[in-house]
Amino acid sequence: MFLKSEFDIQFHLPEATPMLALLHVHPSLESGLMTGDALRVEHLEGEAPTELLVEEFLDAFGNRCSRFAAPAGRIRLSGCNTLSVDAEPDAQPVLARQSPVEDLPPEVLQFLLASRYCQVDLFGGVAQDLFGYTLPGWQRVAAIRDWVNWKVAFNYQTARSTKTAMDVFTERVGVCRDFQHLAITLTRCMNIPARYVMGQLGDIRIPYTGPGDFHAWYQVWLDGRWWNVDARHNKPRPGRVLMAVGRDAADVAITTSFGRADLKHFYVESNELDEQGNLVPLPGGRPAKVETPGV
Repeated sequence: MFLKSEFDIQFHLPEATPMLALLHVHPSLESGLMTGDALRVEHLEGEAPTELLVEEFLDAFGNRCSRFAAPAGRIRLSGCNTLSVDAEPDAQPVLARQSPVEDLPPEVLQFLLASRYCQVDLFGGVAQDLFGYTLPGWQRVAAIRDWVNWKVAFNYQTARSTKTAMDVFTERVGVCRDFQHLAITLTRCMNIPARYVMGQLGDIRIPYTGPGDFHAWYQVWLDGRWWNVDARHNKPRPGRVLMAVGRDAADVAITTSFGRADLKHFYVESNELDEQGNLVPLPGGRPAKVETPGV
């Protein structure tokens, strides 16, 4: 399957501000790139855009990061790539086994611990009461995923940057990152490593659902490898584009500004292409290109 992913994000900065961005595909997918994966950062003040110097590096989780010094004014971050990915929906490894904690690789242990949004220390009793009856391994993972999907309602209007897993458990409403934070927390409580994933999941082989956005899901460690799991979309989906992994959303922010940055324009899309490079029609058709302006 060929996927074309693109974005155009613009901010207004009242003053010069250093910034970080996580807008590349994950290094594990780079072998599938059919076109470049460059991040273009431009200053839009004046008669013509001025391209800014961007430094690339890998962070502690192996994500490809960008840093740049942005002058005051309008800033645009944009990019486009075409990627070859597996056309199969998310694997459902029903026989995958849960490893004893003492047998886990050292680098995986951190994904059992509490983190900024995943308060494992507050959920031990809750997780045991809800899922202690399940068999260790994939059955337990799927039970947690489906419970969060059933119990939490999706609502963009409830998004806030401070919402924790406990807030989601109490309020029972949130956006995709909130679904994943609660599921990750409950999964870790059952001694299954779980890490947060940021990427793109467009309307691939499903009816159109609305303007594009970045998406969050998570991965669990079973049978010696990571598996994709999604508490927001708990039915297997094809077309995921992994961009970054971490303990929770605090580790994989799309952009981080060390100063005020007001969002003015936001456009993100990921679509399937055929072998000739044409957009693959969606069931029910596809509307004209939609861009979402900033507030």
